[in-house]
Amino acid sequence: MLEDDQTLWINNDGFTISTNKSYLDIEVIHDFLSKESYWNKGIAKELVIASIENSILCYGIYEGNPTDGSAKMVGFARVVSDLVRFSWLGDVFVLTEYRGRGLSKWLIRVITDHPKLLGTSFQLATQDAHSLYEQYGFKSIGQIENRMARPLDWEAVYKGYKLSK
Repeated sequence: MLEDDQTLWINNDGFTISTNKSYLDIEVIHDFLSKESYWNKGIAKELVIASIENSILCYGIYEGNPTDGSAKMVGFARVVSDLVRFSWLGDVFVLTEYRGRGLSKWLIRVITDHPKLLGTSFQLATQDAHSLYEQYGFKSIGQIENRMARPLDWEAVYKGYKLSK
């Protein structure tokens, strides 16, 4: 499925992007999502772990190189996809102190250039980063009247994972 695809990218500024889930720092991801994000405030760590395990691709941005153990995780994104028709990008962030260095642009380029995601219908939701995503081919959804969604029900999610909120 993804075995032959690139899993590590290194830039000239000492940062690395990797899709190897074993390098992910769950504490950093959970801390950001539960305390700083507007979309997942208060989320349980168990649900963050489940979302990572159930996502086809997760991208970590690291200061340093995680392959030699000397890296600090500074950003994250995950992709849910069937790798044919549908992809969804979520939980994208770069830690505040690392913003303004082009890391978000690099991350989104790496993700959208993935050979098995290139042609898929790629969706996401954002309150404030429209101009970033537009640079990589994302557009407002046309014919919104034809789209449907079942709203997120956190109570049911927590119950399904046998967690209390």
